[in-house]
Amino acid sequence: MEIRTETQTMDVLKYMKTHKGITSKQAIDKFGITRLSSVIYRLRYIWGYDIKTVMVTVKNHRGKPVDVARYELVKED
Repeated sequence: MEIRTETQTMDVLKYMKTHKGITSKQAIDKFGITRLSSVIYRLRYIWGYDIKTVMVTVKNHRGKPVDVARYELVKED
């Protein structure tokens, strides 16, 4: 059995360190993650990262505005 060195949690963390934040749509498109909230939970409460949730308005597939969560890594001083 092969030991996994790359995990979904690590993928999301690396992405958040180099981008403004991540939404569920981005997580699905880039990593195939359909439960981003569970990854964010692990990063916050198990790995100890400070992550804030910002609600942003985007257009859905019909062009209607909808609010979605964008998770942002809080930079430590």
